[in-house]
Amino acid sequence: MDAIRLDEFLQYHFLSGLRYAPGGKRAAFVETCCDIRENGYISNLYLYENGNVSRLSGMNEEKSFFWEDETHILFPAERTAEEKRRRAAGEAFTAFYRLSVDGGEAQKALELPLNTKELFHIGNGKYYFLSEIDRLDPDAYLDDPLTREKKLLEKRDNADYLILEEYPFYYNGKGYQSNNRNALFLYDSNNGMIRRLTQPNMKVWDVAYIDGKFYFMGEDFVGLTPYRKGVYCVDEGGGETVCLLDPHTQYLHGLKGYHGGLLLMIADGKIFEDEQTPNFYFYDIKSGEMRCLLEGNLYPHNNVCSDSRYGLGDGEPIQIYGDKIYYLVTERNACHLKTLDMDGNETVIYGGEGSVDCFTVNEDGEVLGICLFGKKLQEIYSLSPNAVTQLSQVNEDVLSGKYVADYEKLTIVSQGEEIDGWVLKPINYDPTQKYPALLEIHGGPRMAYGELYNHEMQYFAGQGYFVFFCNPIGGDGRGDTFADIRGEYGGKDFQSLMDFTDEVLRQYPQIDEKRLVVAGGSYGGFMTNWILGHTDRFAAAATQRGISNQLSMYGTSDIGIIYTEPQGAADVYQTPGKLWAQSPVAYGNHFVTPTLILHSLEDYRCPVSEAYQMFTAFKRQKTECRMVLFKNENHDLSRSGKPVHRIKRLQEISDWFKAHTAKA
Repeated sequence: MDAIRLDEFLQYHFLSGLRYAPGGKRAAFVETCCDIRENGYISNLYLYENGNVSRLSGMNEEKSFFWEDETHILFPAERTAEEKRRRAAGEAFTAFYRLSVDGGEAQKALELPLNTKELFHIGNGKYYFLSEIDRLDPDAYLDDPLTREKKLLEKRDNADYLILEEYPFYYNGKGYQSNNRNALFLYDSNNGMIRRLTQPNMKVWDVAYIDGKFYFMGEDFVGLTPYRKGVYCVDEGGGETVCLLDPHTQYLHGLKGYHGGLLLMIADGKIFEDEQTPNFYFYDIKSGEMRCLLEGNLYPHNNVCSDSRYGLGDGEPIQIYGDKIYYLVTERNACHLKTLDMDGNETVIYGGEGSVDCFTVNEDGEVLGICLFGKKLQEIYSLSPNAVTQLSQVNEDVLSGKYVADYEKLTIVSQGEEIDGWVLKPINYDPTQKYPALLEIHGGPRMAYGELYNHEMQYFAGQGYFVFFCNPIGGDGRGDTFADIRGEYGGKDFQSLMDFTDEVLRQYPQIDEKRLVVAGGSYGGFMTNWILGHTDRFAAAATQRGISNQLSMYGTSDIGIIYTEPQGAADVYQTPGKLWAQSPVAYGNHFVTPTLILHSLEDYRCPVSEAYQMFTAFKRQKTECRMVLFKNENHDLSRSGKPVHRIKRLQEISDWFKAHTAKA
C-alpha cells in the first residue's frame, strides 16, 4: 500500500449543509474541494435522490442554499460581471438565484440591499433574515444609489485607518470590527418591502417565529460585549422590543421554537461560567414559566477533532422536527445524534464511534447525516437506532490503495480518571525495528479526539512514525467536572498527557524514546509550549497558533476577557501572578528542545504576539528554533487555510521532525 501523501487532502471532497427538501424525497448538500491553481476552494451544490448523487450547480462558488419548495433551491451568488464589480467595491447586497432540481440554468430570483445567506419563510410571501449592520448607520440599506456610492467612496478614502470603539475590536476570520451588529429584518416578497425589526445596539442570534412574533437571543450593548445573551421578543409589525429573560441571570447558548413555546439551552454558570454545559429548558411564552427537559447532559455540539472537514458540516447541531428535538452531543470520544421529547425521554439515533458532522430529518423521521466514520472520509449515511447505511461514495476512491492505520485504543488511569487514547502504527510495521513517535495534542481544551480520519496523523504514520494521541483531563465528552481545569492549566492536563506517553512507551517498546516528538495547535499549542518548559524528553516540537502568555492573551485575543480570567481563575489586575504562573513563556529559561513555531499573522484568537514571545525566549536561551509566519491566514490555517499554505505548514513540520529524529 502507498503512504498518504502530504498533499493528499487536495483530492478530498468536503461535504456540508445537508438538507432535505420539503416532502423529504430528496436532499441537497454543498461539496467543497481544493483548487490548487487558484490557491483556494471551489464549492458546488449536489443533489441526493433515490440513492444517487448528482451535481446541481457548476460555477464553483455556491457555498450555501435553502429550499424554496420541493423542486427549487435558492442560493446567494454573484454571477454577472456587474454583481462581481459591486461586491469588489464593497457594496452590501445579496443576489439570490433560483435553481430547479429538474435541470436548467439558475435564474436570478431576487436581490436584497443587505448581506445575508438565507431567507426563512413565515408564510404569505413573507421572510425574515439576519444581516450585519453598523449601529451608527443602521438604515443604510434604505439609501438611494447616489448616497450609497458616496458612502462607498468615503469608505475607500478612509481605508488606511481603523477606528475602534468596542471590544472585541476584531474577530478571528472576520477581521477588525467596531459598532457591528447582527440585526433582524422582515422581507415581504409581495411588494419588495424590507423592514429592520431590532434596535441598532442589539446583536441578534437564533430566531423563532411564533404567532406573529419574533423571539430571539440578543445582546443589547455599547462599547463592551457583555457575553451574556437574553431572550427578547418583537412583533412582526415592529414596535418595542421586550426582554423576556434577563441576560444577566444565566448563560444562554441557544434558542428554538418548540411546541408553541421556546426551547432554551441554559447554564447558570455557577460552576463553570461561560464554559458550563447548558441544560435543555422549555419556556412557556404565555406564562413565562420554564421547565427543565434535560439536565446534567453533555455538551450539545460536535467537538470531535478532525482536519478533514471544511467547517463542521455547516448544519444546526440542534433541530426541531415535529414533537422531537434532534441534537448532536460530544460523548466520550465521538459525536452522537439523539432525540428528546417534551417529557424528557431520550432516544439514541447514532451512538457509535466517529462523528456525525451534520444531519437532516424528513417528515417520515428518516435521518440523513454527513459523517466521518472509521478510516473513511466524509460520506452521506442513513442513520437510525437499528442501522447505519452508507449512501454516497463521493470519497470512496480517494484513499483506495493507501495505507490508513488502524486505531489501537489504549485507556489508562491518571489521577483517578480514565484517559482514552489511541496509537497508529507506522506503514510497513516491523515489530523487530525501532521507530520515531509523534504525540499529537488537540485544541480547545474542550475538544476531543476519536476514531475518525485525520489527514495529518495518517500522513505521519505513512512517514514511518508511531502516532499517538489522547483526551487529557480538561477535554470534552466527559462532563464539566472532567473538563474543569480552571486555575490549573499545565497541571492535571499535563500530567495525564505524560502518563499516557509513559504507558504508550511501555506497551510499544518498538518506539525509540530518543526520537519522540510533539505537536499541537491552539490549546494544543499552549500545551506544547508548556511541555517545552517542563520536560526535555522530546527530541523536537512543533507548536502552532498557541498561547504563551495568559496576561498578553487577555488584552489581545478576541476571547481574551471571556476566556483568560475565568479559565485562569484569576484577576488580571488583582492576581496577575496566578496568570503568569499558568503561562508557558514564564518557564522560558528551561527551553532546551529544538522547536518549530508556526503562526498566522491574522490569527485573532491566539494572536501572533504569543508566538513572538516564545521565539524571543528560545533565542535568549540560544536553543534551536525556527518560526514560520503565514500571511493572510487566521486561526483555522490547518483546516481551511489556502491549500498552498496548508502544504507549506505540514511540509515544515515534516522536515523539522525528520531532521531532528535523524539526529537523535
